[in-house]
Amino acid sequence: MEASFGPTFSAVAAGAKAEGSSSYKQHRRTPSSSSTLTYSPRDDDDGMPPMTPRRSDSAISIRSLHSESNMSLRSTFSLHEEEEDTEPQVFAEQPSVKLCCQLCCNVFKDPVITTCGHTFCRRCALTSDKCPVDAAKLTVVVNNIAVAEQIGELFIHCKYGCRATASAAGGAAACTSTVAGKPGAYEVDPLGCPFTIKLSTRKEHEASCDYRPVRCPNNPSCPPLLTMNLEAHLKECEHIKCPHSKYGCTFIGNQDTYETHLEVCKFEGLKEFLQQTDDRFHEMQLTLAQKDQDIAFLRSMLGKLSEKLDQLEKNLELKFDVLDENQSKLSEDLMEFRRDASMLNDELSHINARLNMGILGSYDPQQIFKCKGTFVGHQGPVWCLCVYSTGDLLFSGSSDKTIKVWDTCTTYKCQKTLEGHDGIVLALCIQGNRLYSGSADCTIIVWDIQTLQKVNTIRAHDNPVCTLVCSHNILFSGSLKAIKVWDIVGTELKLKKELTGLNHWVRALVASQNHLYSGSYQTIKIWDIRSLECVHVLQTSGGSVYSIAVTNHHIVCGTYENLIHVWDIESKEQVRTLTGHVGTVYALAVIATPDQTKVFSASYDRSLRVWSMDNMICTQTLLRHQGSVTALAVSRGRLFSGAVDSTVKVRSTCCSTCCSACCSTLCAACCSSAASVRLSIFYSVAQAAACFIISLYFVFRFHLPSVLQPSGPQWLFL
Repeated sequence: MEASFGPTFSAVAAGAKAEGSSSYKQHRRTPSSSSTLTYSPRDDDDGMPPMTPRRSDSAISIRSLHSESNMSLRSTFSLHEEEEDTEPQVFAEQPSVKLCCQLCCNVFKDPVITTCGHTFCRRCALTSDKCPVDAAKLTVVVNNIAVAEQIGELFIHCKYGCRATASAAGGAAACTSTVAGKPGAYEVDPLGCPFTIKLSTRKEHEASCDYRPVRCPNNPSCPPLLTMNLEAHLKECEHIKCPHSKYGCTFIGNQDTYETHLEVCKFEGLKEFLQQTDDRFHEMQLTLAQKDQDIAFLRSMLGKLSEKLDQLEKNLELKFDVLDENQSKLSEDLMEFRRDASMLNDELSHINARLNMGILGSYDPQQIFKCKGTFVGHQGPVWCLCVYSTGDLLFSGSSDKTIKVWDTCTTYKCQKTLEGHDGIVLALCIQGNRLYSGSADCTIIVWDIQTLQKVNTIRAHDNPVCTLVCSHNILFSGSLKAIKVWDIVGTELKLKKELTGLNHWVRALVASQNHLYSGSYQTIKIWDIRSLECVHVLQTSGGSVYSIAVTNHHIVCGTYENLIHVWDIESKEQVRTLTGHVGTVYALAVIATPDQTKVFSASYDRSLRVWSMDNMICTQTLLRHQGSVTALAVSRGRLFSGAVDSTVKVRSTCCSTCCSACCSTLCAACCSSAASVRLSIFYSVAQAAACFIISLYFVFRFHLPSVLQPSGPQWLFL
């Protein structure tokens, strides 16, 4: 933008044009020079460029460049009345209207370009909401350097050549930038500094101006002086002190007596010594400052060393913690290895017992259970299983708050994942075509098996629902110290009764034709399923009851302390305690045939055991899971087991309907010869060896690379 300075005002303007290359010029005090435009900016540090009217007798409106009015220049270029500035700005020429802000109507102070493309003072742009031209929101983009340079080239009077106007009586003789008579209006002082200077060089000139007021260096009580009069004043000043006054000399006088005093001053003869003393003292101060810096540096280094020492201590503690953790893991794995070795010894003892007792016929190779595959898909431990035999569906509940539906007949894939619980799914049971699920969120959800959709949610207990069982169109739910009895009415559950008298968590419920069996702490209570009255109580030993199973002749329960207790179902007398597990017995399941009855037990020790209820002997130990086995389910001769390793494994015998034709042929051949007994012994020994190898793998499993499991639900053939 090209600056336009308009018509000249008196000889000042003529001098400015003639000597445009100089930073400031001297002018004569003529009558026309008093009509120079003056104004008082709002900011002490930032000078605002003035505006130049095209005609001195016309008023210029900053808000509209094209409007003409009869307003005076003083009202046109007025500042905010409440804002004052201690430094006057009296321009030698009237500034161009293009150098004025349309918000404050003054010459730009720190001009900036906004998002609308217009230029405003920085303060105006930050304190105003909208542009006065197009009403756009004001946001500062960049400094307008070009306008700032043009404003810096404007000539102003030295502030020591200006004075405040006394009143508005001056008329045309004193044209100011504020309303006449208001604070902040200035005019040219004919007795002040006669120089005009560029606004950009103002500070340099005023710092050395001869008209700058100063104080007498000898005595502040002397009247104010101008810089050009200071030298003459010092010759006449009566308050000159001796240069040795800081050492105690009390002389005060004028220039003549000062020179006389120096001849007789007792400190004058010692001035070299005093100067050396001052120099030495100054050196000591510098040395002391240097020592302080050295001490600060040493302190900082000491702090850094302390931090490094603390970090080393923390790292050492962390390494010790890792070492302790590894040692504890090795100890746990060693104990686990010993448990596995103990189980192998038990297996070998059972085989020797059969050899000695001549009962090898009970070790039928057709009844050996083998792992057929694994369902993978849950993101947390599997806590419960339930089989819907009509549709060959398996339901599994997990810590991932979901229930997965698996096809166990054709595709062996996850049909659907049921979501609805806000807590761990702890219990599942089926009645008709309805699936009931209990959770740690204290609710029971009813699902339609045909559509696999949720049809109802019941707030069942005040604590997690640990177990569920259905019988006679009645649902029983177990929780802390309570069993609730629900009538099943369509998709609704109507609370019929609450069974009390229980002193701990009810973790196990089993229903038969006429009775309900509940396990709580070290007690098994037998309830009449019609009257809902307790008819018998069985006391256990070996910790709380975690699982119950009922056969045609026995009541079986698994406990916290690794034991399996067996009672006669008629006499209610305990007949046997089965040992072999080295962890809590979490689940029990029964497969009964006309020839024999087998009970399956799942334990915290990661194993499953197969028990023949004919002679109360463990006939097989299954070791495939990599975590505690927590749930069991049986269907059509198949055994399903869920574990903390988030998988569900499927096992069956060689003669099961789901086995391959080659397995069936092998079983028939084994049964058709007398060598089947020896083959069973060989198979058992081979299985024991395999268990031993697996146990060794568990000991060193953290040294082996981890095996990545598929991310989605899958069926893994083994």
